Parts: sequence; structure tokens; C-alpha cells
Amino acid sequence: MLRSLEIRDILIIDRLELGFQPGLNVLTGETGAGKSILLDALGFVLGWRGRAELVRRGAAQGEVVAEFDLPHGHPAFAVLDEAGLDAEDGTLIMRRINTVEGRKTAWVNDRRVSGQVLRELSDTLVELHGQHDDKGLLNPRGHRTMLDGFAGLDTALAETRAAWRQVAAARKALDTAEAALAEIRTEEEFLRHAVAELDGLDPQPGEEADLDSKRRLMQAADKVREDIAKAIQALGGDGAEGRMGDAQRWLEDASDATEGALGPALDALSRAQVELGEAQSGVAAVMDQLSFNPAELEMVEERLFAIRGLARKHNVLPDELGNFAADLRAKLGALDAGAGHLDVLKAALNEAQITYDTAADALGLARAEAAERLDTQMAGELAPLKMERAVFATEITEGAAGPEGRDEVAFTVATNPGAPAGALNKIASGGELSRFLLALKVCLTREARGLTMIFDEIDRGVGGATADAVGRRLAALADEGQVLVVTHSPQVAAQGAHHWRVAKRVENDQTLSEVLPLAADERTDEIARMLSGDTITTEARAAARALLNG
Repeated sequence: MLRSLEIRDILIIDRLELGFQPGLNVLTGETGAGKSILLDALGFVLGWRGRAELVRRGAAQGEVVAEFDLPHGHPAFAVLDEAGLDAEDGTLIMRRINTVEGRKTAWVNDRRVSGQVLRELSDTLVELHGQHDDKGLLNPRGHRTMLDGFAGLDTALAETRAAWRQVAAARKALDTAEAALAEIRTEEEFLRHAVAELDGLDPQPGEEADLDSKRRLMQAADKVREDIAKAIQALGGDGAEGRMGDAQRWLEDASDATEGALGPALDALSRAQVELGEAQSGVAAVMDQLSFNPAELEMVEERLFAIRGLARKHNVLPDELGNFAADLRAKLGALDAGAGHLDVLKAALNEAQITYDTAADALGLARAEAAERLDTQMAGELAPLKMERAVFATEITEGAAGPEGRDEVAFTVATNPGAPAGALNKIASGGELSRFLLALKVCLTREARGLTMIFDEIDRGVGGATADAVGRRLAALADEGQVLVVTHSPQVAAQGAHHWRVAKRVENDQTLSEVLPLAADERTDEIARMLSGDTITTEARAAARALLNG
């Protein structure tokens, strides 16, 4: 419930403090006195979109503070908890400042918050019906959302949205796979030829370098063999091996005479002979390698050139041909397995579609049941508003499938039996429209807890007994909570439990707005003014007292 509203330097209000009460609170005053400014100020602190320039002329900044009492379990507690805010004692104080430069700053219970937090809180605190129906009751695009809120279909909507996301994901996966498969199919001839060519050659990592080294060795083999043969001869029996053997025999013959002095030399000579033998073996092995068939050089060159040719053809390094071949095989494998994979994805899409259809059908059925309840409740609301012959109907038609089902919802009315039904704003007159919207607002918010309902000139276009019926319905509605009404109707004003008059005054050449709470006798004069104009007659006062006494 809105407990108080404090406004400083907003438009034509310099300073204003209002204390609201449970029940029906009415605000009256002449046109232009500033009644709508109060709603602008309240909308500002609640984070609603409104006028761009709010700061009173000559002031540095404007400020609005609204205090709400929250009963236990009020939906605002969930918003506060999500934002990390505290309101354990049930008091919620919202404060917002607007500087003359346009900067806006907001606090909730002395903690800085964003405008988004204000708007989320306002959805749980206040329901406004303004002169232009800014909540969209007249906009058919919002009727489905209103019906869903009336029916409490949050769970069913969540299930349908989740199923829709699964359908979208499954369809995207199938489309992606089909596109990829189609792209691979355009390369099928190339893939099969390239894989066969690469598999036939089977190049190995490092093979190109080995073949190149072997080729160069073979090409230089004739000259190399001649030099190695000379080396073999120099190391053999006619060369180093024979001379070392002679030296060893001569030294051994002289060893006894030298009493062992030649021992170390003989040992070194023995080791040298071992090393010489290893050198001979290594040279002989290389000599054997250089003994090849001339055709072998041709084979080496042919394979080397084939590897290099394929590398150039596919624009890769020779050592990368193996990995390149593996990539091509993977694409070819995907192509060969593509049909089976598509079948799996099609089955997944079909399953997701069945799940969505089931959820959308259940949601549609719940909407149809809710539409009947809403139509019944609307009939009950219209009768006390002098519209017992009018017919309100919630029409549900099948539309395009989407995340919130396949239903299109529109609220239609027929003002008289047998008259064609149509959209609210096209069929109903001004007074009828006001009463339709009042009834609809009451029905749609019937289950809302702790909601302050605000009606801005809901009585426009009606008078006499009809205005009295509107006032009595607002009073009955206020018995269950708090209702604020801005009105020009004396019949509606008379039903108020609390009454404020909005007036203008001129001070220092500035026009300012003030709001005054009215005592019993002051209420009589205000309602008499609303009946007769600026000159209040005795008859007007009598009529005002009659209205106040019911």
C-alpha cells in the first residue's frame, strides 16, 4: 500500500507531502490544477517513462520519495531479494532525483539502484489506468499476455518456451548438417580422387627429406666410391693395417730387452688396431650402400618427385601430406555417414516438435478455460456498471507457432445483444469504454496481493446514475485494498473515504500546485463546486450532502 508521497521541485510543485490511507482515495480539482502532475511524480519515482523535463523552473534538482507498506509475502520481497536489498520490517522507501541537466539517481531503502529495479518493483506495487491506457488494455498485441497473467500460466509458458527452444536448436542442427553435407557433396569427386591418390602414395613424415638425401648420395656415388676404395686400400693389409702389424711385431721383439718399457706403447698400438678395425668396417658398410642398381636411383627420384608434386598440388608442406589426407578422409567419412546422421537429427527434430505441440496444446487449452472464466467475471462486473446488456468476449484464434504457443488473443465487445462484436476502442463510446476498462482492470488484477490501483479519470464520458455506479464499484474495490482516483465526477468523489483537492496558487510570479486534505464540510463545498461550478449555491450544497450521505 502507498503510505506517503513527498514531492520537491517537480514541474509546478515546490514542496508537497501526502499521506495516503487504505480504501478509496480521491483527488479532485479544476482542469490544469496539477492532478496529473501527481501521477507524473509517482511514475517518476517508480521508474516509468514520462516527461523528459521534470525539474521545477529555477531549481537545481527535483526529488520524489514514495513510501510503501509491504504485507507478509508481498511479491516485492522477491524483487528486493534478487537485487540484494532489505525490507525486513515491511517498509519500502523509494527515492529518485532528477537534476536540471537530466541526470537521474535512485535509491531503495537508502541503497543505490538502477531504473530497472524501480520498474520491477513498480510492477508489484502499483497498477495504473490512465487516460490513454498506457498499460495497453486497448492494444490487442498485449491481450494474450494479460490473459496469461489472469490465468497464472507461468509454468505452462515456461514449458512451452523451453520446448520451442529445443525445436529451434534441433532445426538449426539439422539445417547446419544438411548445409555441410551439401557443401561436401560438391567436393565428392575431388575428395575421392585425392584420397585415392594420397592413399596410393602413402607419404610418411620425414620421408621427403630422407629421399632427397638418398638421391643426392646416389648422384655422387661414382666419385664417392672411388675415394672410399682408396681409403679401404690405405687402411687395409697393404696400408695402415699391415704397417701397424709390422710395428707391433718389431716392438714385441724388442720388449724383453727394454724390460717392459715398451708396454704402454704396445697397449696403445693394440687400441689403435681396434679403432682401425672399426673404421674399416664403417667404410666397408658405406661402400656396400653405394653399390646400387642404377634403376634404384630412378625409383627414388620418381617417389621424391611424386611427393613434392602432391604437396604443391594441395598447397601443403610434404611432411603435412599425411595429416591432409586424414582431413580429406574425415570429410569423405562424413559424406558417407551423412545420410545416417541426418536421419538421427530428423528424428530429434520430430521428437522436439512433438514435445512442443503437446506443450502448446496444453497451453491453448488452459487459455481457453481462462477465457471462459474471464468472460464470466466480466459479465459480473459490467452489470453493476449499468452495462448488463453488453457482451465481453475473449476471442482465441490459431496463429503462427512461437515460443508462447500458437494462440492469438483479442478482447472484443458488443454493446448490445445482436450487435456485431469488435475491438474495445472501435466499438465502445467514451463512457462505455471507461466502464469496460474499469471492469477489465478489476478482473485482471483480482488476484494481485497488496497492489495499489490508480485510476486517472476513469469516469470520463459518464455522468448521473452511471457515474454513481462507477464510484460504487471503485469503493467496493477499495474495500479490498487501496485505490487512488483522479476524478472530475462528483458522484465518484462522493464515494471516497479520503479526499484531497488539488489547486493552483501564484507566488512570486510563479504558478505552484498544492494538494489539501479535505474535512467533512470542505468535502461538501468541493463536491458542490463540481456540481455547480465556481458559484456554490445552496441547492448544490444540498445535492453534495445527498451524494455524501449515499
